[in-house]
Amino acid sequence: MPPKNDVWQGTLALMILKTLEALGPLHGYGIARRIEQTSGNRLAVNYGTIYPALLKLEQENYIQSEWGQSDNNRRAKFYKLTRAGHKQLRQEARDWEQTTAILARFLTPDSGS
Repeated sequence: MPPKNDVWQGTLALMILKTLEALGPLHGYGIARRIEQTSGNRLAVNYGTIYPALLKLEQENYIQSEWGQSDNNRRAKFYKLTRAGHKQLRQEARDWEQTTAILARFLTPDSGS
């Protein structure tokens, strides 16, 4: 199995928002594992990365949380998208698509002409 990479700077919020959009409310551990799974286990998302990002997204009102029971009957904080979060997700997705299109021009021979 190839070694896991760290999450690229500036992409974790987008991955969290997209994960919540796709799967609905999830706890932090579930979000982290889903991001790793979606990446084909090429990304590593640890507690020191995911929880500060969740806190920041909650402070920005892009997600909200409430306490509930996890699948293994443990108390866990579940996060879900807010209306502002849906809007932010659309904006960040557009920005990311534009950024990757620009980078593709640098990486593809003769594309800048």
